[in-house]
Amino acid sequence: MTLQIGQTAPDFETVTTDGPIRFHEWIGDSWAVLFSHPKNFTPVCTTELGEVARLKPEFDRRGVKVIGFSVDPVEKHAAWARDIEETQGAAVNYPIIGDQDLSISKLYGMLPAQAGDTAEGRTAADNQTVRNVFIIGPDKKIKLVLVYPMTTGRNFDEVLRVIDSLQLTAKHRVATPANWKQGEDVIIAGSVSDEEAKGLYPGGWKAPKPYLRIVPQPKAN
Repeated sequence: MTLQIGQTAPDFETVTTDGPIRFHEWIGDSWAVLFSHPKNFTPVCTTELGEVARLKPEFDRRGVKVIGFSVDPVEKHAAWARDIEETQGAAVNYPIIGDQDLSISKLYGMLPAQAGDTAEGRTAADNQTVRNVFIIGPDKKIKLVLVYPMTTGRNFDEVLRVIDSLQLTAKHRVATPANWKQGEDVIIAGSVSDEEAKGLYPGGWKAPKPYLRIVPQPKAN
């Protein structure tokens, strides 16, 4: 099964480095980022987990919970976490899921049903499709899916940028243009008529084309 934007993120019960969770209960009323890894002690993933640990205050500031995921058993994550702290200079400060029976990998469409039912004996190459980022909203709907190859480290500044856009557009009837960053101009959503827009933006807007109406970013409520 391939998960798509707008679908409800599948719920599951699992064990993490912080103890057992039910995923939807763990998310609660927050936003969430689930990012997955094909195996412990993989070099690119080691740098990514360290980077997320460094950026944790930025996720917290946005009301976003972060949870890592590796196909290996959860009891093996502690040794990897020590390596991450030693090599990346940041201690892992968020839970990491273990998926020894591959059930969550299959549930989220990261591995095929025929992958078997154990992580034992599987290499990182066998699990190379377990390199996803899922952003999930407080409504438990999937807002973004990114899939990276094993040889390319993830850009978590981009993940934060997308979260800023998602949170802004969830509150205001706007869209964000290419390469948008917090504080820059935005686009009035196509679903907003010019009459409605006059009420929302009494100062007017720039419109190089009738369908491209540009306004300053709305202020936070």
